[in-house]
Amino acid sequence: MTVIEPIQDLDDQTFNPYLADELIYGDIADPYRSAIDGLLARGPVVEGFYRDSFGMPHLPGDEGRPHFMVLSHKAVDHVLNDPITFSNKAFEQTLGRGFGHTISVMDPPEHTQYRKILQRAFRPAVVAAWGEEIVGPVVDDLIGKIRDGGRAELVDHFARPYPYNVIYRMLGLPQRDIETFYKLTIAQIMWFPTDANAVDASAKLGRYFTQLIAQRREAPGDDVVSVLATSEVDGEHLPDDVAISFLRQLINAGGDTTFRTTTALFTGLLTNPEQLDAVRSDRSLVPQAIEEALRWDGPVVAASRLTTTACEIEGVAVPEGAMLDMMYGSANHDATVFDRPHDFDIFRERHRHFGFAFGAHNCLGQQLARLEMSRALNALLDELPNLRLDPDHPTPHMVGAMMRTPRQLHVLFDR
Repeated sequence: MTVIEPIQDLDDQTFNPYLADELIYGDIADPYRSAIDGLLARGPVVEGFYRDSFGMPHLPGDEGRPHFMVLSHKAVDHVLNDPITFSNKAFEQTLGRGFGHTISVMDPPEHTQYRKILQRAFRPAVVAAWGEEIVGPVVDDLIGKIRDGGRAELVDHFARPYPYNVIYRMLGLPQRDIETFYKLTIAQIMWFPTDANAVDASAKLGRYFTQLIAQRREAPGDDVVSVLATSEVDGEHLPDDVAISFLRQLINAGGDTTFRTTTALFTGLLTNPEQLDAVRSDRSLVPQAIEEALRWDGPVVAASRLTTTACEIEGVAVPEGAMLDMMYGSANHDATVFDRPHDFDIFRERHRHFGFAFGAHNCLGQQLARLEMSRALNALLDELPNLRLDPDHPTPHMVGAMMRTPRQLHVLFDR
């Protein structure tokens, strides 16, 4: 039986994952009114860099290429529905450098082949079982730590650790190493201003997951790693580089994006107490509250695509080899589709949002994320009576130019 050595910490002991967020994603309170509205007013597709709006550094791979922002709901939908013309190879110098040969940097038909295999780990019956066996106990544990206090800060003491602990339990990672895994998870995508920590983190996660996959092949269970370890392509095991890259991405995307969307849900409801009261009284409203949070301030404001041929998007000519900023945040705030787009309103008329992207590269774990958000919200309302904002602290607001979350979320509740 393969013996798994403990995960190794970063060589750089000064790295602080909690301070990395502002550096990589920007400390912008309202990118919609300060920049995105003005860009969208110029047209559905505009030449330039979104990051220039906030003086943020360009991403690796951006320089020397034509660059366009895809802004309108219709334009974003068009691009997401054509993964051949608009390639995910755009991520090779960003996500690909941290995660490796993952499905996020693949295009069809390779992407289609591997996604079908990876989807087996997220079948509805499997996700439902995780809800009972993993998600529920994690929620209970976190709420148990704050229930008796009468007040709490929900970002660091609930929303951030919540999805990471779910993912760690899904993978069977040792509890003693949780903080190290979190540090490596964040460090592996920190490719600027220096890439030293990203290289170190990616290598250490790769070594650990190589051992984990080998062990599961010898003694498979019913967990995600076992599915990856025992799946076959053309009669052979899923290539190790693909399986390891997916695990690197899973601990990041499965933790970070769900954390951010959960805080958007909490922030939207707590700053609109009449809607919070409506959900508290009628839990059938929970699903539409989740969808509105995904639209209103979904976790990813902008992603990337690379054109494989000269094309036209909503009347705008785009050359081959152009890098695109796919503006999910702009599309979700397009006033031609969503009335009062900057308002959080769980009762608004429903239209497609791009909180989990769309098309071939829609979020593989979105049903797990929705389940986690639903379990979290219902548990908070059940276990923390009269949950409300703490007036002794500033009203929370979402921040970030590229990915969004509040810095703090202080609440009171009855004991």
